[in-house]
Amino acid sequence: MRIADVLTIALRGATHDHGWPGGTDPNVQYNTLVEVVTDEGLTGLGSCYTTRALVEGSLELLRPHLIGETALEAERVSEKLRQSMFWLGRGGAVEHTISGIDIALWDLLGKALGQPVSRLLGGNYRDRIKPYASMLFEEPGLLREKLAEQLARGFRAIKLGWRPFGRINRQYDELLVRTARDAVGDEVELMVDAGGSEQFWPHGVSWARETAKMLGQYGVTWFEEALRPDDREGFRELRQTSPVLIATGEVLTRRQAFQPFIERRAVDIIQPDLTKCGGLSEGRRLAWLANDHGVLLVPHGWNTGVGVAADLALSAAMPVARWVEYQTGVPYIEEIISPRFQLDAEGMLRVPTGPGLGIELNLDAVERYSHGG
Repeated sequence: MRIADVLTIALRGATHDHGWPGGTDPNVQYNTLVEVVTDEGLTGLGSCYTTRALVEGSLELLRPHLIGETALEAERVSEKLRQSMFWLGRGGAVEHTISGIDIALWDLLGKALGQPVSRLLGGNYRDRIKPYASMLFEEPGLLREKLAEQLARGFRAIKLGWRPFGRINRQYDELLVRTARDAVGDEVELMVDAGGSEQFWPHGVSWARETAKMLGQYGVTWFEEALRPDDREGFRELRQTSPVLIATGEVLTRRQAFQPFIERRAVDIIQPDLTKCGGLSEGRRLAWLANDHGVLLVPHGWNTGVGVAADLALSAAMPVARWVEYQTGVPYIEEIISPRFQLDAEGMLRVPTGPGLGIELNLDAVERYSHGG
């Protein structure tokens, strides 16, 4: 079975507010689905966190190394693409595109063998995992309402992030966290994401250290993106004194970018985005490296339903995975795939057991959010 073509689908019209300045336009196009088509007609699904224009530009470079390759050796083929691009886009949008291709190749392999990707990644340590509702901070009144909505849906863990946290003053930060804890009670896990990958993030280790102390007083599980993404030594210093777990990694690509954070014990939790970091193949490699150093893996899931399915597969195949990110109320996650994700009575998500990623595209929804493109 050989790779015959790679098709792309741009998602737009329902892009969720991501917290960046000016980030409320639903027509902004960040997520691109990819379909790897074989000469036998079988198709694999993947997802890239980058624009269709950048994916298509990357494919101009990648297609000569991809078309005609076997469709059943995801890890080798993806590494071949990566090695071939050292001079033409190491990391960045090219790696984001390789990520989507890699996910699609794992989906293809599972479909060809009639097995779920989680089993092919090494085996299922669990058949369900705890999702956390991932949402933005709001002013206290609206925050209470939005938290009540997620509790009503059945979530038992919630992450809050970005504006206005860290953008006004310490007193307001504490008000937000106190409001959240009072709203959800003591039995629901709370995580806080400062959003240090925002443009020109102003805070350093001193701010992060004091904020971590405050978060510890409210039983917050982890503190995410407290510093700029590349501040490895800052994260290492912060982790040494923080009463809560320290997490980062959502913007990093390739396992080599994660290695210093893991090996220097700069974080408690690594958060690779499989639609950016290199896909399932690269995610598995760095996940085992993290495991060997006592670092947890929590995939970043602010992308699509295809990405969440890949996160569930990897999390099932890692012995110490505990959570998976779930962006709530987002059509690209909740509408474009079939079957839809459903929380069980205990607020857990089942790991798909069907062949490949265990999902298919809902073609009507894809048509609606791609405008036929």
